[in-house]
Amino acid sequence: MTVLRLARSELKRMTGGLLPKLTILALALVPLLYGAVYLYANWDPYGKLNQIDAALVVEDSGAASADGTRLEAGRKVAESLVDDHVFNWKTVGSTEEADQGVSNGTYAFALKIPKDFSANLASPGSFDAANQAMLNVTTNDANNYLLSTIVDKLTTAVHTTVAKEVGEETANQLLTGFGTIHTQMLKASDGAGRLADGVARLHDGTVSLHQGTGELKSGASELYNGEVKLRDGATSLSAGAAQLSGGLTQLKDKTAALPANAQQLADGAAQVAAGNAALNTAMQSIPGQLAAANQAAQQAAAQGQRSRVVASTGHLVAAGVLTQEQADAVVADVDATPAPAAPSPAAAASAAKLQTAATQVQKLADGSAAVSAGASQLAGAAPALSDAVAKASAGADQLASGSATLAAGQQNAMDGAGKLVQGAQKLDDGAAQLETGAATASDGAGTLAGELAQGAGKVPNPDDAQKDSLSKVMADPVAVSKVSQAKAGSYGAGLAPFFLTLALWIGVFMLVQAMRPVTQRALASNAPAWKIAAGGWLPFLAVSAVQASLLTLVVDVGLGLDPAHPVLMWFLMLAAAMAFSAIIQGVVALLGSPGKLVVLILLVLQLVSSGGTFPWQTTPEPLHVVHQILPMGYVVSGMRHLIYGADLAIILPTMLGLVGYTLLGLAMSTAAVRKNKYWTLKTLKPEIAV
Repeated sequence: MTVLRLARSELKRMTGGLLPKLTILALALVPLLYGAVYLYANWDPYGKLNQIDAALVVEDSGAASADGTRLEAGRKVAESLVDDHVFNWKTVGSTEEADQGVSNGTYAFALKIPKDFSANLASPGSFDAANQAMLNVTTNDANNYLLSTIVDKLTTAVHTTVAKEVGEETANQLLTGFGTIHTQMLKASDGAGRLADGVARLHDGTVSLHQGTGELKSGASELYNGEVKLRDGATSLSAGAAQLSGGLTQLKDKTAALPANAQQLADGAAQVAAGNAALNTAMQSIPGQLAAANQAAQQAAAQGQRSRVVASTGHLVAAGVLTQEQADAVVADVDATPAPAAPSPAAAASAAKLQTAATQVQKLADGSAAVSAGASQLAGAAPALSDAVAKASAGADQLASGSATLAAGQQNAMDGAGKLVQGAQKLDDGAAQLETGAATASDGAGTLAGELAQGAGKVPNPDDAQKDSLSKVMADPVAVSKVSQAKAGSYGAGLAPFFLTLALWIGVFMLVQAMRPVTQRALASNAPAWKIAAGGWLPFLAVSAVQASLLTLVVDVGLGLDPAHPVLMWFLMLAAAMAFSAIIQGVVALLGSPGKLVVLILLVLQLVSSGGTFPWQTTPEPLHVVHQILPMGYVVSGMRHLIYGADLAIILPTMLGLVGYTLLGLAMSTAAVRKNKYWTLKTLKPEIAV
């Protein structure tokens, strides 16, 4: 009995009636029910997001941007979302209404733009009041778990777009600020140059100042010495003023009676003047009287009248003009001389003496009149003199007091002059330091001017085109250049390698529900075990090949998978069907009904370890071993390369590996044939019927 005859016999049995044919057809369509229908349902879910209702709340009140324009970022974001129509956005009036809608399932989620959205976007213009702008999202996993992930991607995209726009504006303002800094630094450099010139002139001035402070120090020393001498003189003045005050006091006491005495003197002088005047009058009459006396004498001589001469000389003696001896001489002369016709020489001499005496009396009268006038003036001036002496005494007292104060002030002035000397010394020292500092400042100002000029050259001063380019780079400094060596065209295409492989395993697994791994008739023959095993496997291979071909055709043509290598993909599907059918047939043939549970366990293990959705490296470490041992992971990787157009280097090793899994399945099937060649009571009456 050949392998083909065994296989044909089993196929004829399976297709002997309408129901078996329908069963085989249904089994052939099982992978379509799982793989194609699932991929159809999830072929492009992201393209249908616009059928999902989402609440949109815009409370942004806008803000003034740094350039004075009105920033309405919230409104622009809302309009952009509605125009993109990624979701079916429903504008809602309040946050509470949107949250309630998400809670009861009216909306899948809610995106809320708060009142201060624009204000916070504009806030980086003020360093002390910068705040992040917030987009508030409300989701509910009870509506759909994956929807939260999709919404996160959406809000991230919105965040990136808004941040880029605002970042460009902020960067533009920053670059404009650099230009302003550049201009101002140039101005500062010019100012620093002028400062350097000014400091140089300041240095020259400090040199002059130092010279002046040196002269001030010398002058202060001379002033101090002069103040010492002045203090000594003021002390002497104070002592002399005190003595003057004492002397004037004594003078005032001595002259207190001067007015009365002067008045008495004036009165006495007046009396003397009056007496002198009377004497002068008498003296003026004496010559006449003498002439008369002479004539009388002559007459007396002639007539003998001696008595008249005696009487006249008596009057003169009484008046004090003649002494008694002169009068007696005159009388004697009269007596001795006879009466001549002319005056006698003696009488002439007496007359001359009398004339001289009269002249002296006249001068005495004039002098006494002058004395009387002076005494009167002295008497009139004496009160004023007394007052003046009193005032002089008071002034001397004040002079003494003032000179004492002056002496004390001069001491203070001397102390001040001493301090002035010290201050002048310090000022001179400070001027010297200032001169040194000014020289240093002059050098520093020159260095500052040079460094500012160099710094201004290093500060960027971009033009409008440069600012536009740089602001874009600063707002979005990292651009991702994606080079997709192999790219899935849709979400369904991304899941196709996993679900096609999984559907093929499930389809083959369903075959053991209606097909026998090894027939009893074949076991009863004397054919070799490997032929019986191969004959039992070939019907599984034939049906699984039909499953793989139908699944590939429907997915490629019906769903539009459009693989990069469709023929090679079909061959890989056939190779996978070959390996899966051999393994499943061999396990069930070897273990019987418990083998079906083993096949199911293998399915579960491969579901979680093949890397159909997340990379297999993300699974727990024990599952890494399962991925390396079982075939589904290799088929998934190979399908991805063939569908997306990646490197085909792994296809041959994958094919060879599937051949190896096929041989392993046939080996298990051969072992099962050899085992079941020997019948036992358990064989005739198994615990669980296959």
